[in-house]
Amino acid sequence: MQAAILSFPGSNREQDAEYALAHVGFSCQIVPSHSAADFSGVDVIVLPGGFSYGDYLRSGAIAAKLPIMHDVRRAAKAGRYVLGICNGFQILTESRLLPGALRMNTGQLFVCRSVKLNVARNDSAFSHLYQPNANLDIPVAHHNGNYFADPDTLEQLEAEERVIFRYGDNPNGSMHDIAGIRNSADNVLGMMPHPENAALAHHQSQDGLKLFASLAARIGS
Repeated sequence: MQAAILSFPGSNREQDAEYALAHVGFSCQIVPSHSAADFSGVDVIVLPGGFSYGDYLRSGAIAAKLPIMHDVRRAAKAGRYVLGICNGFQILTESRLLPGALRMNTGQLFVCRSVKLNVARNDSAFSHLYQPNANLDIPVAHHNGNYFADPDTLEQLEAEERVIFRYGDNPNGSMHDIAGIRNSADNVLGMMPHPENAALAHHQSQDGLKLFASLAARIGS
């Protein structure tokens, strides 16, 4: 199983994602974002957390315009899995691979702590090893994690059961307590919490590991 982890100027979670993916059997390559890429031999593409381009303009806005994101879109359309974590989620919404936007947290404060997360759907490639409605302990670290969408989009997300994770203790004011959503094909997931930082023995929690194991199991099946 092959994973490509994109590295944007300002990313800071590439190695964390690599360790978590390797723990469940992926061979990982960190791919610089400054040029186009061939993802034809890749099973999953990860857009990691951090502050791409210093969050200038809007979080993820500049990274979303890079040529490599055209390759990510093509890969997603071809059925490759794409996982965007924190800043990666912001890039996915800015590039329209997922709907909505991530706004400044209510209170206008950077939030860095463990939060309670609920598995809203366990029928996804990213969550099928979790028990239904499992409660997780996974950290967040963001200033712009407040998920926003217009009423029609929210209604569609709910009707199509595309909300995979919800906050149990909403740290940022996200609408409908949304912490992570998938696309309609279930091969693109964006989430603000950091499962890669709740995956290994030295972490406070290992509740994020099953997300990566779920992907590995689905790809290897």
